[in-house]
Amino acid sequence: MRKTKVFIAGLLALLGLTVGITASTTTTQTATASAKTTKAAKTPSWKQPSEKKAYPNLKKHKKAFIKVSIAKQRVYIMASKKKVLYTMICSTGKKSSPTPKGTFHIQNRGTHFYNASSKEGANYWTSFKYWGTYLFHSVPVNAHGKYVVNEAKKLGKRASHGCVRLRVADAHWIYSHVPYKMKVVIH
Repeated sequence: MRKTKVFIAGLLALLGLTVGITASTTTTQTATASAKTTKAAKTPSWKQPSEKKAYPNLKKHKKAFIKVSIAKQRVYIMASKKKVLYTMICSTGKKSSPTPKGTFHIQNRGTHFYNASSKEGANYWTSFKYWGTYLFHSVPVNAHGKYVVNEAKKLGKRASHGCVRLRVADAHWIYSHVPYKMKVVIH
């Protein structure tokens, strides 16, 4: 009889432990899912793509080009003169340091730069004039490579020293996918 009681007590303890582990695992999974949702919700818009749809596949659009509207503060990936494939929010140059207007072509590119005299840098830069002077690039970063949030919040308004600032994801896409010598029209 004593062995039976010990066996039943052990069985109940094991069952209780199993239920406790299951409840604990469920709680941990719920907490992890909640943390992921909170983290995703906290990702600022200036780090995300400008549109909800996928970026265009430029291999399917051999005559694609980039059009920048200073008036609208937008960068358009164009399939033709009238067909827009994708629209990006940008910040072009302030009136005191305007973005040059005209027709240019994509030149060199890099992952990061920092200009000590302006105390600003950026990530994912792609040059369109003077081989590194005028660029498409991410919102600004400081000397430590951290994004400058108050500058990022200026997207959609003239704010740069002449370059075309973009959301981080948009700058990365241009850096990664836009081919050398692609036409850039700025008006």
